[in-house]
Amino acid sequence: MRILILGATGMVGQGVLRETLLAKDVSEAVVLGRTPIEKSDDKLKEIIHGNLFDLTDIESQLENLDACFFCLGVSSYGMSEADYARITYDLTLSVAKTLLRLNPMMTFVYVSGAGTDSTERGKSMWARVKGKTENALLALPFKAVYLFRPGIIQPLHGVKSKTKAYRLLYPILWPFIVIARPLMPGVILTTVNVGLAMLNAARHGEGDRVLESKDIYQLSR
Repeated sequence: MRILILGATGMVGQGVLRETLLAKDVSEAVVLGRTPIEKSDDKLKEIIHGNLFDLTDIESQLENLDACFFCLGVSSYGMSEADYARITYDLTLSVAKTLLRLNPMMTFVYVSGAGTDSTERGKSMWARVKGKTENALLALPFKAVYLFRPGIIQPLHGVKSKTKAYRLLYPILWPFIVIARPLMPGVILTTVNVGLAMLNAARHGEGDRVLESKDIYQLSR
């Protein structure tokens, strides 16, 4: 498989990239982003592109892909709904539509979040925008669309969050997570779980699915 990953510098993206590079049935992991990642591997192809809203100049490098793991996202803290929607909705749909045109048999896996509002009418701004994004992706005729809604994720193998608040919280919560995760494997995930689940979606996926934490855990097994 040839897999495209966006958001490979974030916590989820780092974990997903690690599992993708380790997978024996992946021939190439193509990472698309604005900034370089600090990793090298024979399977890794990196595309640095400043404007992800316009992929015209690099379309020839985005063909013959089997799946896209879209892990790119930002925290809504301190953002207006318009600014948050531009990154979360507008950018995601812009990239997805380009990839669909180039790879109509692609599986598209999108990292959303626990609590996403599919009705698009709730009080939580981020949940509404995520819900709108999910609904728009489901309307696109990919081979399959998987919407991942993880809650708590334990980073493993040196993976670190780019969000300062998370970096401060994880050391405090780490003892609880280590103790609780084996007791609640379908509630607390690891970056390994998320990466393996995405790979299994790419391998076997058909149709569209919304996956909560317990579903992601089952798909990773």
